[in-house]
Amino acid sequence: MDTKEILKKVRKIEIKTRRLSDHIFSGEYHSSFKGRGMTFSEVKQYQFGDDIRSIDWNVTARYNEPYVKVFEEERELTMMLMVDISGSGNFGTKEQFKRETLTEIAATMAFSAIQNNDKVGLLLFSDEVELYIPPKKGKSHVLRIIREMIEFEPKSQKTNINTALKYMSNVLKKKAIVFILSDFMDDGYEQTLKIVANKHDVTGIRIYDQFDEALPKIGLVPMVDAESGQTTLVNTSSKRVRNQYQQQFLHWKHNFENAFKKSGAGVLSSRVEENYVKKLLTYFKQRG
Repeated sequence: MDTKEILKKVRKIEIKTRRLSDHIFSGEYHSSFKGRGMTFSEVKQYQFGDDIRSIDWNVTARYNEPYVKVFEEERELTMMLMVDISGSGNFGTKEQFKRETLTEIAATMAFSAIQNNDKVGLLLFSDEVELYIPPKKGKSHVLRIIREMIEFEPKSQKTNINTALKYMSNVLKKKAIVFILSDFMDDGYEQTLKIVANKHDVTGIRIYDQFDEALPKIGLVPMVDAESGQTTLVNTSSKRVRNQYQQQFLHWKHNFENAFKKSGAGVLSSRVEENYVKKLLTYFKQRG
């Protein structure tokens, strides 16, 4: 893809997602995430009605009378977008590929964050961390993030969510809002997710295609595994083959839902052709 084409794509995504975040998401995003982070401000003498859980026992002991800690809302938040760019994202049987939908959703989130003067960072991953952009503010920074999501060519086609989570946990020291965008066709990340969700506000956004879910009955078909590159002849007329395929899909779906719910993180799933705007709005409203 040449530079002109990339810039055209960035502009197209900017227009579409900017409109969504301007008119719809900024208010919902604001009420969902603002006020979650509290930072210590000062101590003051205890007054009747103050929360006794806020008593600062060290200061109270020093002055021999009760003092409480005063907290204030953190004015700015940090949003981290963790986007899966492994081979399985380059698959789609409707209007667009899974990776394009993931890019649109991530861009919408990024614009919603900068509307609120928050920082946004990006982590692109396959079975390794392919690119990390530290969180920063501003429109030009968000446009760079979108450009990277569109044009970045991963070194690997495989997926390892666990590796990405470990890396993110090491680089993000302060509490952040973390969106993990993937088709979640992977296992073995449950334990690390629990650790990350304990510190950060985590949401998993799972995007899948109709043919991820069920194979159509169309006879003998050569199928390429997007992550290994291997081509296999698959007999889609066989009920056993179609059942195995569906079982694998259901395994990943249940694994995703269980892992995120057990760790206290948010979950959202959308098929490529579904209206993700509605789903995001419902999710934000439930959190608000």
